[in-house]
Amino acid sequence: MLDNPPLVTIHRGFRRPDPRLIEGFRGAQTSHLADAMDGRGALDYRIKPVDPANASFVGPAITAFAYPADVLAVFAALSEARPGDVIVCANDGFTKTAVIGDLAAGMMKNAGIAAFVTDGLARDKAGIIAADLPLFCRGIQPNSPAMNGPGVVGAPITLGDVHVNPGDVIVGDADGVVVVPADRLAIVLERLERVRQAETRAVQRVLEGATMSDAARKLIEQATIIE
Repeated sequence: MLDNPPLVTIHRGFRRPDPRLIEGFRGAQTSHLADAMDGRGALDYRIKPVDPANASFVGPAITAFAYPADVLAVFAALSEARPGDVIVCANDGFTKTAVIGDLAAGMMKNAGIAAFVTDGLARDKAGIIAADLPLFCRGIQPNSPAMNGPGVVGAPITLGDVHVNPGDVIVGDADGVVVVPADRLAIVLERLERVRQAETRAVQRVLEGATMSDAARKLIEQATIIE
């Protein structure tokens, strides 16, 4: 490396989606959203809510990349975030220290942040639950990080095997987190409604005693049978 990078770099000017479009995703089941996006869009299964009872959220992403063992980018993202934003912080899946604790979670709640999502770890579980902020991470680790940088805010990141751009809509529930690209919001909303209708019909068939889906039955009927 020729020169040390700046302690933190902040990219401004990204557009948040129309709030009416964002609201269309409120309360959406993450599995339904994945179905509306050809079975994809969910973050790595290890990224789960610290408190499953407080896991439902929706909001536009403000992205951050925090270098391993450092949290400067977390606070830089908080300084740039607007009420209703979701701070999505890539941390290279680092597991030696936490990237957020209860005090930062409480500050985010005070600032009106909708949720915090990271591929790193958190600490102070009881305090995070008390802060009442939906927070998703890969696990709990008491070790503390530093605040030395470098870090980046407002640039594209990859987190949990999913590419996230600032302004993408992030949706969470007890099962996990789904990323809806900002340029696909309208079409995904339309497809989400069709998924919901199909799911309602399927649930009703099960309640009425169905033991096999029609799609599976048709394929099984075409099976090659070997006696």
